[in-house]
Order: sequence, then C-alpha cells, then structure tokens
Amino acid sequence: NAAGFMDVRRLERFAWSDAEWLLDVDLLAPLRLLHAVVPSMSERGNGFVVNVTSMAGRVPLRGCSVYGAAKAGLSMASEIAHAELAERGVRVVTVYPGPVASRLEAAARAQFERSVLARAVPTGQARALARRVLDAVRDGRARVVYPSIYELGYRAVNLASRFALARGPEPVA
Repeated sequence: NAAGFMDVRRLERFAWSDAEWLLDVDLLAPLRLLHAVVPSMSERGNGFVVNVTSMAGRVPLRGCSVYGAAKAGLSMASEIAHAELAERGVRVVTVYPGPVASRLEAAARAQFERSVLARAVPTGQARALARRVLDAVRDGRARVVYPSIYELGYRAVNLASRFALARGPEPVA
C-alpha cells in the first residue's frame, strides 16, 4: 500500500472535501485493501503486506494535520496488524519514510516556505528505500525507517515533535 498524496496547508485553510479525499486515499483505501487480503492470507498461513506511512504520522509537522492524521492512523493499524497476524504467518511491515526524492516530495517541499532547516532536511533515495523494504520483508522485520537519520525522530518522538513544531518549516498556505 504505497498510494497516497500529501497536501500541506494549515488546518483552517483545508476545504473539508479536500481533507476527506486525502483521508480516503491515504488512510481508508489502504485499510480496505488490508482488510480484503488478510482473510485469504490467514487461511493459507502466509503472506505479507507492506504499508507505506510517513514520519509525518509519527512527528507532527506544521501544515500536515490531515496528512499526518492519515499516516498516523495507518501506522497504528499496521503496527497492530503486525502483532495480531504474525502468529498466523502473515507479516505486516510498516514503512516510515522521511523525505525521499520523488514527485510527492518535490510537490510537498514546494508547499513549505523556504528556510535553512527545510533545505537541510536529509532526503533519501527511492532505490535505497526499496532495498530496505525488501530486506525487511525477507528478514521478517516489523518496520523500516528511512533515511536512517530519522530513526532518532522515530525513537525520541517527544523530543522530535517539540523540535519540529518549534523550528520546522511553515506551510505556504
């Protein structure tokens, strides 16, 4: 489950119809797909699901209230599914990417004000992320955080959250 889009804007500037569309695509569609495939995988006693969430669902970023909520919800569902389904031979891998060079990342970056911090944010490469995801599936790991520097934000979420909200980039809209 890697489909999704990111729309960066302050909560009060979101039309509710746009927020619903983002939640449908980034949260509800992946949950529906997970729900659809799990019964047959459980019955067979094997299978795997990879859900691509986001570090924005773990560490709050200004302008990402709806996107962050969708990714946080998918992250939580994926982590729980991993625990619940492992005994039935179904593995669920949750992927927490930070910025990864892509059209989504370029469009999102354009929605933030230009700042020293925004320009300094480490950006990963799609091929490297794909290799880590494949390794996680092969090795039975529950999650992937990439680029590696974001492990700190994943593990020290309270510190990362305070920093991101106090010093993170501001949305343009």
